[in-house]
Amino acid sequence: MSVIDRFMGHVYMFTESCVMAIENIMQNRLRSFLTVLGIMIGVTAVISLITTISAVSTSISSSFTSMGAGTMTLSTTGNDLKDGLDDDDMKRILEIEHVRGLSPSVTVSCTVARGNTSETSITAQGTNDTYFEVHEDMVKSGRTINPIDTENSSRVCLINGDIVESFFYGVSPVGKTIYLNRIQFTVISIYESDTSIASLLSGSAKILIPYTTALKMNNASLVTSATIYLDSANASAEVQPKLEELLDEIFSYEDDTYKITTMDSIEETMNTMMSMMSALLGGIASIALVVGGIGIMNMMLTSVTERTVEIGLKKAIGAEPGQIQMQFLIESFLLSMIGGLAGVVLGLILSAVMCHLMGTEFVISYGAIALGVGFSAAVGIIFGWSPARKASKLSPIEALRRM
Repeated sequence: MSVIDRFMGHVYMFTESCVMAIENIMQNRLRSFLTVLGIMIGVTAVISLITTISAVSTSISSSFTSMGAGTMTLSTTGNDLKDGLDDDDMKRILEIEHVRGLSPSVTVSCTVARGNTSETSITAQGTNDTYFEVHEDMVKSGRTINPIDTENSSRVCLINGDIVESFFYGVSPVGKTIYLNRIQFTVISIYESDTSIASLLSGSAKILIPYTTALKMNNASLVTSATIYLDSANASAEVQPKLEELLDEIFSYEDDTYKITTMDSIEETMNTMMSMMSALLGGIASIALVVGGIGIMNMMLTSVTERTVEIGLKKAIGAEPGQIQMQFLIESFLLSMIGGLAGVVLGLILSAVMCHLMGTEFVISYGAIALGVGFSAAVGIIFGWSPARKASKLSPIEALRRM
């Protein structure tokens, strides 16, 4: 017999084994469906969780790129001689190449009052004109803080919608007065809260005032927190060493006197956390696949017992153990793959719905699909091997005695 004939013979036997496996699955529809269900649930869980987390991670990365790129946040604890930055220090930071601006951040906890209305623990943030140059779309009406306000420590403020609703409901607040810690301020503008990553990290303020005014309200003279704006989103790697060198000099080369946070480092940490969460949830969901695999093994062992006579007849007419084993292994593999492919479809649909509800863009994770399909195929082969092996070793004489 030629090589081609032997090859065609193997192809014919494989095709016949597939046909018989499909026929047996169709003859036991309910049992096959219940067996497939375990695999389908497991793959659905794996696909939906990993794909959704991947979409959320992509959305977060895009947010960092669009809202936080090109910024660095600086916080200082200082030493016994100096706990923050003075005006000269901030001017020296501005002289570093690729630094295009610096915005101090001085937080004041205020009791806000107007007329008979007052609220406690309202956060006011001291800043400067650079802040508004970067966030030029924040102001809805009125003007921003200018260099003269900062130089003169003016008692002017910008308020957000929450303060407008609480103290100026139905009235235009621009030009009106409001009291912060019993100090009279003039409202110069209404603004929309900054949603950038840097701002979210430092907290959301409801009132903005000149940072020099905020320092006086805190009885302080030095700035301990600032946002540094770069002229390029990729300049942080070049700027950070120079900034560290300058800060070391300012704080007499003492350790732990300042902390620089870049958006790159925050994004890297976030991506690491999302990857760990994805792996953890994927591992938990994979338990359902193992349970489904046990279901396949149980069904195949039952099928071997029920088809003992069939196996005996096939062996009696010349079927080899390898052929018997292949038939049962193919049946197990087909059951697992049917469940796996159905799980992929359901998982993508569920993930798309979850992404829509969370307001993130749905992105197909081909890695998750490959993992789900590969895992289901492996489950079919691994858990189908033992029943197939058992079928191939049945004695034809013992099997025929049961007729």
